[in-house]
Amino acid sequence: MVETVFAELKRYVRFGDQDEQALRALHAHAAPRFERVADVFYDRILSHEGARQALAGGESQVGHLKVTLVAWMDTLLAGPWDEAYWERRQVIGRVHVRIGLPQHYMFGAMNVVRAELGGVAWEAFHHDPERLERVRNALGKILDLELAGMLDTYRDDLLAQQARVERLSTFGQLVGSIGHDLRNPLGVIETSVYILRGRAGSDERVAKHLDRIGEQLGVANGIISNLLDMIRNRPLVKEPVALANVIGGAAAAVKRPEGVTVELDGIDALPPVEGDAVQLRQVFVNLLENAVYAASPRGAVAVRARADGAGVAVDVEDTGPGVDAATQRRLFEPLITTKERGIGLGLALVKRIAERHGGSVSYSDREGGGARFTVRLPGAA
Repeated sequence: MVETVFAELKRYVRFGDQDEQALRALHAHAAPRFERVADVFYDRILSHEGARQALAGGESQVGHLKVTLVAWMDTLLAGPWDEAYWERRQVIGRVHVRIGLPQHYMFGAMNVVRAELGGVAWEAFHHDPERLERVRNALGKILDLELAGMLDTYRDDLLAQQARVERLSTFGQLVGSIGHDLRNPLGVIETSVYILRGRAGSDERVAKHLDRIGEQLGVANGIISNLLDMIRNRPLVKEPVALANVIGGAAAAVKRPEGVTVELDGIDALPPVEGDAVQLRQVFVNLLENAVYAASPRGAVAVRARADGAGVAVDVEDTGPGVDAATQRRLFEPLITTKERGIGLGLALVKRIAERHGGSVSYSDREGGGARFTVRLPGAA
């Protein structure tokens, strides 16, 4: 049987039965202090500007994250340290990659845990130096294994990013070469439609079909514009922007069936952001179009906005089916779509515009079912 990565790493650091016994002994003393360690851990993060900005969900999520950290420490010291344990740790690493947590913050955070649990070990076993040494060695090994697992996910992400760069390079060359060539025939069709409208007379069927041709011309031109926007750095016209107007305009522009409701909550209380109003409007048009599509034919879409530290956070939620785990990992890549007739540019463009504004966009499952996309933007200087 081929040795797994986790088995190889345990063999490499010589993590064995004695280490497992030592960690379980430490668990008995550390468990009552897990909540205090979690408080120290997040106090350290929130006191550091860069680490605080990398925190998924901002300060509002700290209460939930402390509970998660306590559960993580519990399994860290109690085990079992099997392949299922390793897979759960890989999931944590993938979350760090998805939210863009810099690796140096991950090492710093692990050092806080190492110091706090090391202190518990000394208090519990300093009267027995040999046992204290065994516990400290075991703690060092398991924390090194944790770091190895997280770094493994960063390596996988780096390889995936390299593959994406190669695909995008080919994609950009293709788009650049055909974009102009497609606009020419579309322009001819548009001119012909204009002439035919003047000669259609009162024939309603002809007028109906000309309207349909005109509508599809708009769709085709929109696709080309999105493709070109993906490969060029359109300059940002930065100025103080009232997001209430941007989001309200986007909501009014999105067509929806009668069975889908759209609720806007908290947008009027948002502070201004520094950005390009036209491009930010495109962000929310794309997200709302996706949400309406997912919630159709009968459902609800909600935009919930709030101040978030030095910036703002805007959730766009829907009551649709949500996004499966496999698609979530590639959700913001070009040409990835769950729509029957989509081409997968909307979310990639949302991500590009948000990041050019110094912000971010992320996905999470909505409580009760459905999807939630969260856009974070820095406030105006």
